[in-house]
Amino acid sequence: MAKIKKDDLVQVLSGKDRGKQGKVLEVRPADERVVVEGVNRIKRHLRAGQFGNSEGGIVESEAPIHISNVAVVDPETGKPTRVGYREETVERDGRTKTVRVRYAKASGKDL
Repeated sequence: MAKIKKDDLVQVLSGKDRGKQGKVLEVRPADERVVVEGVNRIKRHLRAGQFGNSEGGIVESEAPIHISNVAVVDPETGKPTRVGYREETVERDGRTKTVRVRYAKASGKDL
């Protein structure tokens, strides 16, 4: 189970883009990979009409990186942290419901 979700702010821990922070654009759980905005940028040379590209040319985009090479950024400190889960009881319309909440282990703040 991946603890990193879409739209999380993450920091790259290893590789050529180490230290960069960005928002998760896509999570691929089957491959254990994530696509992070502005990280691991690649250039592809496309012919006209290839992959729905009408003009062709050089297209720059983000490539996926392994999920173990990124960590969620703590909202309080701005540093990478581990993610934990805790169960909280929430009362709605007179009913009590147990909800799993993600939190940053370093500061204890909810994500």
